[in-house]
Formats: sequence, C-alpha cells, structure tokens
Amino acid sequence: MATNALVLFSGGQDSTVCLAWALERFETVETIGFDYGQRHDVELACRRDVLARLGAINERWAGRIGDDHLLALPELGAISDTALTRDAEITMTQAGLPSTFVPGRNVIFFTYAAAVAYRRGLSHLVGGMCETDYSGYPDCRKATLVSLETSLSLAMDRAFIIDTPLMFLDKAATWQMGEDLGGRALVELIAEHTHTCYLGERSARHAWGYGCGTCPACELRRKGFETWQAGKT
Repeated sequence: MATNALVLFSGGQDSTVCLAWALERFETVETIGFDYGQRHDVELACRRDVLARLGAINERWAGRIGDDHLLALPELGAISDTALTRDAEITMTQAGLPSTFVPGRNVIFFTYAAAVAYRRGLSHLVGGMCETDYSGYPDCRKATLVSLETSLSLAMDRAFIIDTPLMFLDKAATWQMGEDLGGRALVELIAEHTHTCYLGERSARHAWGYGCGTCPACELRRKGFETWQAGKT
C-alpha cells in the first residue's frame, strides 16, 4: 500500500480539506501549488499561512507534512483570456461555461504534479475537484480525471492514482468533512486563513471567511456554510 501522496494545494477551502484528508491516510504528504498569473494570487500567500498552521491542529499531521513545491506557470495565464487571469467581468460564455474557466488548467496542473511525484517517488495525486457543487468546469469531472489518471500512468510508466475525495460532495458536506477531520480548529483555520474568492478580496470577513461575497466561488462557499450550519441546529 502506498504511504505517500502529493496534494494539489491552492490555499483554498477545498484543497485544505483534501490536505487534511491526505494527512489522515498517508505517512508522508507533500504539496504543490501553481502561480499562473491568477487574478486571485492572494491565495499564494494564504497557502503558506495554512501550511504553517496546519500542523498545530494535529501532532500526527505535523510529522507527516513534507516538502512544498511552488511552480511558476506564467504561460498558462498569458494564453488564457479568462476572468480568472484578466481583470474582466465574470459572465457565462457562449460555450455555456463561466468566463472563469481556464482551459487545460487541471490537466496541466496534474501533468506537472505527476512529473514532480515521479521524481519524488510519490504515488497518489490528490485534488479538490468536485462535480456536485461547482462552476461546471469540464476538467473537474470524474470522467476527465479517470482518463487523466490512465494517461499519466501510461505516459510515465508509473502507476499513479488520482484521489478526489470531494468529487461527489456538496459544499455543506465539505464543511462537515473539515470538522470531522480536524474539529473546530480546522473549521476556524479554513474560515480565517484560506482563500476562495475569484476577485482576490480579503477586506471583508464573513462567517464563512474572506471574500467579495458575490462571485461564483464566494456564493458556493457561503451557501455551503449556511446549509451546513442550518443542519446543525
């Protein structure tokens, strides 16, 4: 049984829950993040903060957190004419996808992650993709990632496993998973220190965390939090 994993860690709620999930299951857990010219690049500072604080929640986790890898992929932002990589309004496009969709992003992320995992001797690649409460991105769907797992394993002649523990959970269930894994301490860390807002807004603090409160990412996070809280009363 594999005892190591590489988590795609952006510094957001979903990837933080996935990191805690991996720390419960693997003896060594490394992380990887990407600077691709994202509009909400404040998440890069948040990911460092979360990594620095996560070990204090659980001593076992502290002993399992391994190296962090931050890769610069400026070309991805340069070729992407999207609201996530440009100062543009978030709208629905003629293709039926939100203008925050960055074509090829998750495929590129996992390809680079697999290359790092190959060098580091890591077998599991963990991502926070979800096709339940999500913005409709085709590269977040289970079928896409199953296909990618096969392609990466064939291309590198190494058996990689792509784990997506949030794939069929709504955002309320993601909040609950965070509490189940790390108690109130992890919930508070997620609310205070992670970042999800597409606009990079961190001047307004809500019960569910920082953000503009109106972009699709904030809407999903807020609604999930409120549904989760309502279910606890």
